[in-house]
Amino acid sequence: MPRKRDEKLELVYTILCDDVRLEVGNKLSLMGVFQNIMVQQLPVSLIKFAVVNHWRGEGVYLSEVRILSPDRQHPIVVSQPTRFEIAPGGFADNISFFVNVTFPVAGRYWVQTLVDSMLFDEQPLVVTDARAFESTSNAVN
Repeated sequence: MPRKRDEKLELVYTILCDDVRLEVGNKLSLMGVFQNIMVQQLPVSLIKFAVVNHWRGEGVYLSEVRILSPDRQHPIVVSQPTRFEIAPGGFADNISFFVNVTFPVAGRYWVQTLVDSMLFDEQPLVVTDARAFESTSNAVN
C-alpha cells in the first residue's frame, strides 16, 4: 500500500496518454488520454506514451515512475529520477516519457510513482486482448 511520505506534498492526479506538448502560456496539451489498453494481439509494444503527475504542496523532491508486471515482481519500465520543486502554495507537473514499452501478457499492471525513492502512489493499468474479451462476451450471450 502506498504511504504518503510528506504532508506538504499531494499528488492531485496521474494521467496516462500518448503524448504531451507544452503550449504557449505554459499550458499542457495531452493527446490520446487512456486508462486501459485494449489490443488485438499480445504482446504489444507502445511506441511512445507519457505519465503526467500533477503535484500540489511545497518543497524539493525527486520523483520516478515505474510500471510493474501484474505479479508486481518485474519492472516493465522505469523512468530516470527527476527533480521537481514546488513553491509554497504552488504546483508542479512532472512528466515521464517512455518509448518502445512492451506489455507481454494481458493483466493488471501497476503504475507506481515514487518520491525520494519511496512508494507514494500506485494505479492499475489493465492490458486486455480484445479477441479474448470478445470470445468471453460471446460466450455470455
